[in-house]
Amino acid sequence: MIDFKPTEEQTELQKMARKFAKEVIRPAEMAIDKMPDPDAAYQSPEFRDTLAQAYELGFHKMGINEQHGGLGLDPLSTAMVWEELAVGGVGIPATLLAGSVAPAFLSVLAQGKKDLIEKYVVPYCEDTKADNISAWGSSEGNIGSDGSNYYDTKVRHETSAKKVDGGYEITGAKSSFVSNGSIANLFLVFANVEPEKGICGSGVFLVPLQDGVQRGKSMDKLGMRALNQGEVFFDAAHIPEDNMLMPPSDNYPFIHNAIKTVGNLGVGYLAVGLMRAAFEEALQYSKERVQFGKPIKEHQAVGFRLFECYQAIEAARALLWKAAWTLANKFMGDLKLSAAARVFATNQAMKHTVEMVQILGGYGVSKEYNMEKYMRDAKLLQIMDATNEIMTLKGIKLL
Repeated sequence: MIDFKPTEEQTELQKMARKFAKEVIRPAEMAIDKMPDPDAAYQSPEFRDTLAQAYELGFHKMGINEQHGGLGLDPLSTAMVWEELAVGGVGIPATLLAGSVAPAFLSVLAQGKKDLIEKYVVPYCEDTKADNISAWGSSEGNIGSDGSNYYDTKVRHETSAKKVDGGYEITGAKSSFVSNGSIANLFLVFANVEPEKGICGSGVFLVPLQDGVQRGKSMDKLGMRALNQGEVFFDAAHIPEDNMLMPPSDNYPFIHNAIKTVGNLGVGYLAVGLMRAAFEEALQYSKERVQFGKPIKEHQAVGFRLFECYQAIEAARALLWKAAWTLANKFMGDLKLSAAARVFATNQAMKHTVEMVQILGGYGVSKEYNMEKYMRDAKLLQIMDATNEIMTLKGIKLL
């Protein structure tokens, strides 16, 4: 029943992703990380050209249905690819992951709405220059991780949708944590439609960049600086009625949880790739650095750290693969398992990037080396797409 041998296609995908990560993503990430102005960084050749090359190879459309122009890869195949890409850096792959949510969501929920598919999904899949970038807006500034209360709040910062002739008007704002928020031209927006129904009174809307939609300033962050994040503002932005992909209903929490299930896996893959990058560099350094007459790898204090990191990588990957297998074989996957995999992987990434810094000693905190960046990037993985504490609480409720 259990087989860890990849198919020939999966092996080729891994090789392609590994080469791209090493030759393109890593140098771009290192350069972007050092740029002081994030807004300028996301317009730089290092960022734009890297995204364009990723699009040309099809990394942006791996999980989208083949009938709409995507690659239609299964969850286990995409898991392998995301991990390899993340070894090069976690910001660019996170950009691609977040950017695929709106078209992937649309390709599933807009069955029968061929005009929307032709207008948004097909051009995204055919794009080889990264001209089409999407984002999804859920989190709001005054609410944060309290997802059960996003649209029941009476705070006026909430995002609401009002029915008007010919469609809806979207008003409000999404927080600074919207991935791709400052660079996207298409947004999947979760908005309050019928506040008296609480979270079940929410709707899901497709909102292109247009009059009434304004992108905010890019967030200046500690880590993952190659991932754009920024606020999105809506001022009576008018959209056609067909752009409501999901009306208010009792099923809303299930849709939100389905996105979280997939999103948690993505964050977990990034964590494993990041751990691998830190481990591989520390291992190589430990074989070359000689202290007290022998390579430091042969000192127990260093060897124990390396082997514990190796264990964490293998254990986190196995748990993520089980969650990905469940997603492929069970409708909507298993949020509890997905949350467990993500929390474990990201906590291990934070722990072991710190330990790999320790192996390099003073060089570990030097900007001339990559290691300190890995440690900074790891911290964000414990927070992004709901904090680890919130995902743990969700998991506890599902036990």
